[in-house]
Amino acid sequence: MDLDLNMKKLPLISLITLSITMVGCAVSPQKFTINEIEQIHMDDRNAAMAQVEPYGEVMTINEAIARALKYNLEQRVKKLSQSLASSELELGKYDMLPTLVAKAGYNTRNNYSSRYESTYSDPKNIDRTEDTSVSSEKKHSNFDLGLSWNILDFGASYYTAKQNADKFLIASENRRKSMHTLIRNVRTAYWKALATEKLADRVRDVILASEEALKKSEKLSNERISSPEESLRYQRNLLENLRLLEAIEKELGSARVELTALTGSFPGSTFKLVEPKFNLDVLDIAVEEMEAIALLNNVDLKKGLFNARIAAQDTRKAILKLLPGISLDFGTHRDNDTFLVNESWNSAGLSLSYNLFSILSAPARMSAAEKNEAVAKARRMALQMTVLTQVHLARLQYTNTLKQYKRADRIFSVDSQLEKIAAGKYKGNMAGRQRQISSSVTTILSELRSYQAMSKFQDSIGLLHTTLGLEPEIGSVDDISLTELSDFIGQWMLKGLVVNE
Repeated sequence: MDLDLNMKKLPLISLITLSITMVGCAVSPQKFTINEIEQIHMDDRNAAMAQVEPYGEVMTINEAIARALKYNLEQRVKKLSQSLASSELELGKYDMLPTLVAKAGYNTRNNYSSRYESTYSDPKNIDRTEDTSVSSEKKHSNFDLGLSWNILDFGASYYTAKQNADKFLIASENRRKSMHTLIRNVRTAYWKALATEKLADRVRDVILASEEALKKSEKLSNERISSPEESLRYQRNLLENLRLLEAIEKELGSARVELTALTGSFPGSTFKLVEPKFNLDVLDIAVEEMEAIALLNNVDLKKGLFNARIAAQDTRKAILKLLPGISLDFGTHRDNDTFLVNESWNSAGLSLSYNLFSILSAPARMSAAEKNEAVAKARRMALQMTVLTQVHLARLQYTNTLKQYKRADRIFSVDSQLEKIAAGKYKGNMAGRQRQISSSVTTILSELRSYQAMSKFQDSIGLLHTTLGLEPEIGSVDDISLTELSDFIGQWMLKGLVVNE
């Protein structure tokens, strides 16, 4: 009686379930509130800076590179991408396993599943008064454990797993390349920021002196003490100097912000920089040796090797799709229905399937796979020639930037001596204020160009390291302290191919 009552409630339960489902599907877009956005940004900022060690009063170039490798957010993304590729590699191994499915069920109905025991062949003429037989209980439960293995799927999963292994290696190479780029950018930004630190105060002082001289000149001109033409020429020179100084001040302003961003610090962080010392030597390594190093270590070339191997695996997967599918099935079953003769039984099966239309697509599929592999190989060969060209260009850029720096440094030395002479004459009333200011501006420009030339020289060193595929073999930056990493970077730079610090 209770069972009949419950079964009568089924339509009502179904209606309620349908109503809840329809309400759940009625989802409207919901924007973030201002407080939620602010909280998300605050949480992200706190998480980004949670493990960043505080910086001291002085930051060397070794520490700047170490901080970039350890705390730069883009570098963290590359590291997480490598970790994701590792997880996909591990996950792909399980795709080669057979499918093992466990299923349990409970069945109930409000009456018995019965059949008429009729001998009539026409179901419409069944005598409804004849005896019936019960085929199952009203309530019974069952359990099935099945093992299924498709050989074709196993083969495809095997080649996919090998491709995932190559993708993991590609992710590792991408991280190496990001390390090359990051070190290169830090070296360049460090020297730009160093120029800011060295020149900012001088530029500001000369700007103030120029503005003061400009006001005095305008006053003298208004009072008719000096001739209008002479005053205007004097003011024109001062204004030109101010324009140059303001352009320098603008250029210097962004350098420290760029360095703090690269090292994972907040903009506005204050610290002093130390000018590194380098032995500015001409390259003493043969270009043939540099080509050999690049062919073995260049990131793009290694990625080309792995991509060609992935394309070869795609060809093998395309061949597999042309083969018939073979499935092996094993299972054990149990049903507690008392009307069954055997409540427990085991089963096994073998099935063979083949899509006949795959015969039509076979030539096109094989042609596409072979062309894909040929394209990957051709791209690899073209990339090899590109890398060899890059070696020669990087070597040439290193030589040219070194020469430019030495020339700029020599000009700065001469201008510094001229500035001292002009300052002495101004103090002795042998030269005017405008000449002394112009000499100072010229010296500042020369010093700025010297630092810019050094920055370009450092960039050429980074380019050479990137082309040759040279980077410090650190391992995981999470397993080493900032101080140890900074010391390691210093030792690496000492043993570098083209630079000694």
